[in-house]
Amino acid sequence: MIPKAWPAVFLVLTVFLLSFQKVFAAVSTDSTQKIIVRSIILKGNYRTRDRIILREMTLHAGDSVRLADLPGRIAWDQRNINNTTLFVTVDMGTQLTTSPDSSQLAQLDLTVTMKERWYFIAYPVFDLADRNFNEWWYDRGHDFSRVIYGGHLSYRNVTGNNDKLQIALERGFLQRTVVSYSRPYIDRAQKIGLRVDVGYMTNKEIPYRTQFDKWVYIKSEETLRERVYAALTLTHRRGLYHYHTLDTRYTRYSIADTIARLNPDYFLDSRTSLQYMSMSYSYRYDRRDNVVYPLQGTLVSAAVAVSGILPTDNFHFLDLAASATRYWSLGRRFYYAGSLRARATWPVRQPYFSLRGLGNSTDMVRGYELFVVDGQRTGIWRNSLRYQLFNVRKQLNWLHVRQFNTVPIAAYVTAFADAGYVSSTVAEQYQSLLANRLLAGTGLSLDVVSFYNLVFRFSGTMNAQGKAGFFFNLAQEL
Repeated sequence: MIPKAWPAVFLVLTVFLLSFQKVFAAVSTDSTQKIIVRSIILKGNYRTRDRIILREMTLHAGDSVRLADLPGRIAWDQRNINNTTLFVTVDMGTQLTTSPDSSQLAQLDLTVTMKERWYFIAYPVFDLADRNFNEWWYDRGHDFSRVIYGGHLSYRNVTGNNDKLQIALERGFLQRTVVSYSRPYIDRAQKIGLRVDVGYMTNKEIPYRTQFDKWVYIKSEETLRERVYAALTLTHRRGLYHYHTLDTRYTRYSIADTIARLNPDYFLDSRTSLQYMSMSYSYRYDRRDNVVYPLQGTLVSAAVAVSGILPTDNFHFLDLAASATRYWSLGRRFYYAGSLRARATWPVRQPYFSLRGLGNSTDMVRGYELFVVDGQRTGIWRNSLRYQLFNVRKQLNWLHVRQFNTVPIAAYVTAFADAGYVSSTVAEQYQSLLANRLLAGTGLSLDVVSFYNLVFRFSGTMNAQGKAGFFFNLAQEL
């Protein structure tokens, strides 16, 4: 079992007892005293099917529960339902009825009241082609020719089963068309899920190599890179917190002769095309209080991916990754998070496009937002100490659309310190100044968590090379 965050549990228990002190006056305060769950009433899930919500709960009608365990069980059930990201708010109400016959257990009626999100979102896209806002602002001179425009359609909870249809049509710096559909459960037992993805992308400007830990771009009027892929993903969810994923996909890449001349190692040996089938398996243990901005809980993951499993494939690659993150409540609005991540890829001699280092994905040592460190092995240690400034829920009564008139907003000041290392055999080839050496960064950030899972982060950093920076990041979980 994962250790309980006792201060939070004690607070919930106190509130629970105060709310029902008259009822509990007639019930023994013995911590072994049990009650029985008579009913679970769901309110506000106009589209979402009851079974999707009940799937997230540890409490079910007919269960007997110790009084001492009840507040903690209710709190985690509330968090689990909230983590589906189907609802703006989730509130739990309880009513306890004692039996005149002392030989029978008291009965609990649990009411879950939810406010559903607006599930159908069609919105224009005006995005940046660079890795993040900071690279675009500092290194690319906030050039508006490096933008992506178009439209996205996100239709969540299409059938009320927490399924999702996404269509992306993007133009500008790149041209991309993606269609995907996912459904978390396709079986009666609600354990097996399915996702299908199809995508096509072309670029007229791409980074063809790295120099001094910065991407070097080339631009042309002709298409420089083309990618097409199709993927089928199966998921298996065991219990509430264990997730298994098996992904199978076919990918075909092609590049212009110009790219192969400028960097013969882009696909290795001056190739201009790659095609391969890949399979990957990943496991995730996810017991966080909030998947968007967690403050308590545990996240552990591991993955293995193999590319080039067909005889006709001309790309062969092995990728292993693992990570573990723990979130603690320290009391008095203070929270701490510590994380370890590691990744290793084979073979040693790899195409440039497949190099997995720091900066070209979510793996990053804070303070190095403007750098890409290429290599075959990486490790990161991240630490964050957070202080909650406020956490409130604003009700906009003048707005008569229920999916938008409740706005939760919270803000945190975070002090962080990270360390990382990239082992690379191509450091000399690409003139890296940061590979094969210890990287470290520290700083402060203001994190604002708001409507529809938006997280705004404003950070001031200093890294081990003495470079200071101010960075902005925006994350969103639709």
